[in-house]
Amino acid sequence: MSLKIRLARGGSKKKPVYRIVVAEARSPRDGRFLEKIGSYNPTLPDDNAGRLVIDAEKAAEWMKKGAQPTDRVARFLAAQGVGTYVNGNNPNKGKPGQRATERAAEKAQALIDAQEAAERAKAEAIEAAAQAKADAAAAAAAAAEAAAAPAEEVAAEEVAAEEVAAEPAAE
Repeated sequence: MSLKIRLARGGSKKKPVYRIVVAEARSPRDGRFLEKIGSYNPTLPDDNAGRLVIDAEKAAEWMKKGAQPTDRVARFLAAQGVGTYVNGNNPNKGKPGQRATERAAEKAQALIDAQEAAERAKAEAIEAAAQAKADAAAAAAAAAEAAAAPAEEVAAEEVAAEEVAAEPAAE
């Protein structure tokens, strides 16, 4: 039979009061216990003597018999000078789970893809602007060349032939 020194909740809703009890480990939190060795009222101020009341002698006696205090009770007992309290270290407690890690990886990949798409669009826009500038320069050069070229003189005979061909069609 393994024994625990633990808190058993009492009081009403939003007004907790705890008994510090020695109970079998398999019994429910607020269920059967072997002995009450103290009380804890968290609603009282820290400096109030009634906030934490523990019979240290009974606690030490039960600990000699093999009762293991829970973390909270071990902290209380260490403050009373009975036993020691060692703060546990769980380095994995703050790490996200597998699904959260997968979602974060997907989100990061989507962000990287969006940045790459923006960079490609920017490069294409720069390339299109350079092409448009080159086309405009070519068109301007062609226009300047056309303006600089001498106008071709139409022979008088060709003009006369065009006029004669146009007159019979009009009749």
